[in-house]
Amino acid sequence: MWNLNDVKKIKYLKPYVYFIAFDDGTKGEIDLRYLFNKGPIFKSLKNPKLFASARIQGGTIAWPNGADLAPETLYETLLVT
Repeated sequence: MWNLNDVKKIKYLKPYVYFIAFDDGTKGEIDLRYLFNKGPIFKSLKNPKLFASARIQGGTIAWPNGADLAPETLYETLLVT
């Protein structure tokens, strides 16, 4: 089981890729295109303008359409890529 670390910084890099930094110093680039097949709320993120509009909310990355990801999912994805 992963520690529950909060996202402290995000930076949009290019279509569907963010730089993400956690409160424990773990950081790196994450390609989030895999989300498009995870349900209708994520499918709308194919819109590059919407995708680029993410903010940090509640210790994780979130979009104005209500989509967000559990911080532990981001953390795990970052560690295995």
